[in-house]
Amino acid sequence: MTDSNISEARDPVGDLPLKTVINYNIPTVGVGFMFFMVSLYLMKFSTDVLLISPAVMGFIFGISRIWDAVTDPLAGYFSDRTTLKAGRRRPWMLASIPFICGTFYIMWNPTSGMSDTYNALWMGIAVLLFFTSMTAFVVPHTSLGAELSTSYHERTKIFGLRHMLWNSGSLLALIAMHQLIVGHNVRQTAFVISILAAAVTAALILWMFFALKERPEFQGRGESNPFVAFTDVLKNKYALLLLIVFFIESLGGATIGILTPYIAEYIVGRPDKTVIYILLYLIPSVLSVPLWVPLSRRIGKKAMWLFSMVVTGFGFGSMFFLFYLEEAASDILISVLALICGLGAGSGAVVAPSIQADVIDYDEYRSGKRKEGTYFATWNFVFKSATGITLMLTGFVLSASGFVPNVEQNDTAKLALLTLYAIFPLVCYTVGAMIFNQFKLDESVYKTIRSSLDKGEYLSSEKIDQTGR
Repeated sequence: MTDSNISEARDPVGDLPLKTVINYNIPTVGVGFMFFMVSLYLMKFSTDVLLISPAVMGFIFGISRIWDAVTDPLAGYFSDRTTLKAGRRRPWMLASIPFICGTFYIMWNPTSGMSDTYNALWMGIAVLLFFTSMTAFVVPHTSLGAELSTSYHERTKIFGLRHMLWNSGSLLALIAMHQLIVGHNVRQTAFVISILAAAVTAALILWMFFALKERPEFQGRGESNPFVAFTDVLKNKYALLLLIVFFIESLGGATIGILTPYIAEYIVGRPDKTVIYILLYLIPSVLSVPLWVPLSRRIGKKAMWLFSMVVTGFGFGSMFFLFYLEEAASDILISVLALICGLGAGSGAVVAPSIQADVIDYDEYRSGKRKEGTYFATWNFVFKSATGITLMLTGFVLSASGFVPNVEQNDTAKLALLTLYAIFPLVCYTVGAMIFNQFKLDESVYKTIRSSLDKGEYLSSEKIDQTGR
């Protein structure tokens, strides 16, 4: 990046060069691919190919969520406090390369001939290390996105492209999953996919590291006391409201990945179209980004997120009608509704991290410190916690309903599946929208805050120097 580009990137009101936005976002193609593969297909690969018990794999994924409760906050705090010549975010992402790529390869290529116990131990260690290394990349990377620009609307462009490229990686992962499903030699296919993914992801992260610079004025401005850093998040009225909304929204949104295969097989009767339904959700979410970015400028970020929750909630709620339809009609309805839900979810995914970045600026106005890592780590943890709760709720409800795998389900089990897949998200998104409607940090309020920050003025009565100390 040239000096002129750096200067332009620091202009709070000017436009970031497109090259800068692309350089920042390019690694998410590879990282998104890996995350989607592990989240959607590793369980099936482990149970069907490695013959690891589903209960054991469930335990492994459950432990990984508990471990996230430790690693997410630590990654955020230490990233905020890092003071290296290369910056406080990029060194973490650089260091994550061998761990992300290595553990991804290990998960898909266990040694042949191992006992069930060793297979489970192998996978358990690999999964824990993979999610830890993902945290070491994702938390600093998202934090860096919030630091690239202080422009209210420019942040939407930054995170809009991030959403677009991350889900482009997810689309590529679906293609890879299809090859694993239809391939004759699953292990050989997994080997090729894991090698290619590791090499490409490493190259993309390295590209970002050398092509992008951090803002030096943010160096050394993290909170020194970890307890204060995290309590500040809860004391921030805007952040607390967002955390509640994000948690509720994530509870409902988690059902997509968890239950779509069940809905395709046991409700629609088309398990072969599981990947199609997911594609119909992801494609509009990705392709609509160029629409949402300028529209958010016109109607505002808050209105855009409210629109997302209403449309997504309506789309999922309408899935309940699948209970009353025959196979052909069910296939058409879920396909149409998947498109609608994808559009709604895409608009929310574009503006949500942009709004989060605005809330972090308000925290700086309150405290004089820059704690992007702490904030995004907290949101990351809330998302993972909501996903874990939805997983547990799904397991409990299906067990209580009399669900039996690989057979025609009774009406009670079908009703339970559709209640979780349709009514539960509808309730979550509706409640989330009602709470978020109380959010008051709009563009006019942000401009006032930004003006004070640019003048070095803070809410704190204590004089704070330019370093934030």
